[in-house]
Amino acid sequence: MTKLLEGYRVLDLSQVVMGPVATQILAEFGAEVIKVEPPSGDTSRHIGPMKNPGMGYIFLHANRGKRSVVLDLKDADGLAALFKLAETADVLVSNTRAEAMDRLGLSYARLREANPRIVYVNLLGFGNEGPRAGDPAYEDLIQSLTAVPSLLMRAGADEPMFVPLAFNDRACGLACANAVLASLLARHRTGEGQHIILPMFETMAASVLADHMGGATFEPPIGPMGYQRILTDLRRPYRTQDGYVSMVLYTDKHWRAFVRIAGEEAWFAEDSRLHNLTARSTHASEIYVRVVEIMHGRSSEQWLTALHEADIPAAVVHTLESLVEDPQLAAMKVVRTSTHPSEGVLRTLEPALRFDGQAAEPLCGAPRLGEHTQEVLREAGVDEDRIGRIVSGR
Repeated sequence: MTKLLEGYRVLDLSQVVMGPVATQILAEFGAEVIKVEPPSGDTSRHIGPMKNPGMGYIFLHANRGKRSVVLDLKDADGLAALFKLAETADVLVSNTRAEAMDRLGLSYARLREANPRIVYVNLLGFGNEGPRAGDPAYEDLIQSLTAVPSLLMRAGADEPMFVPLAFNDRACGLACANAVLASLLARHRTGEGQHIILPMFETMAASVLADHMGGATFEPPIGPMGYQRILTDLRRPYRTQDGYVSMVLYTDKHWRAFVRIAGEEAWFAEDSRLHNLTARSTHASEIYVRVVEIMHGRSSEQWLTALHEADIPAAVVHTLESLVEDPQLAAMKVVRTSTHPSEGVLRTLEPALRFDGQAAEPLCGAPRLGEHTQEVLREAGVDEDRIGRIVSGR
């Protein structure tokens, strides 16, 4: 496939998940991504399991296709080298707090002097205005602040809990990649770079509220907040005679087909709460009590066969171990096997995107810490004496 972003250079100063996910997406589209790391490396390098120190699995899955350069940005040589790299960069992504970037001498104003075309991204926990401006943020804090633990309690959890995914980090990584692409398109028209500020809390709060504003959408409110259909404690995989099945009854067509294969036409005819989406959403908790009872009457295989024949969305309930072996993932080559120079045989995760029917070429493996320092700095024109001091740590 043609590399859509071939010729674009990205400086990735970010760590852990959000920023690295964004820049790996850009690498998947063909951009050259230079990962600038401190001497200790990206924090996620040290999250196990791992075969070798500094090559933790989370790092391996978020930093493929990048070259690693180690620079101490508190050192004059390291800072000078970064500015040399920035002269020819199209994008710089950082999730270091803005005040810390300013103290390092890496503000947008300074970088723009070196390169007016640069797209400069600050990934922040919170927006740069308001009482939380400048505060640190982590996945669990953002889940708490965006009401996720309390929503899970409303949906039936015994106590507040976190979703066991870094979904805020990954969603904001996607949002960052979108913002970068939009800015590059704008630069194509204007010739000027952009300063992007993407705050995690505000981005994800808007996402949660878009589902759950409910009656508070209107002024004055015309009902409670919360999307009742997805907050019922019965919205979960259905227990069958021998396991669990996931099923979505959403449209009128789904419901008519379901009551037919379940032999429950009389229930549908007599209960007006089933007749349209508005009524079903309003009375979700009462309705799904009966669905739970019905689903317990057959085996998982019997239900999956009948539901698929009736064109009702249904699926097995995967474990992590069965998910990685899913035949759809295999058909789309999402989970692939590759060989890493230092880590041996790995399972890597590739995007399922197709452009003109073609998949992107698989990316090379994530880099070892500082693996490309000399190579990249020489390409940028940094003088050999400075490279020597940087590499030796003097």
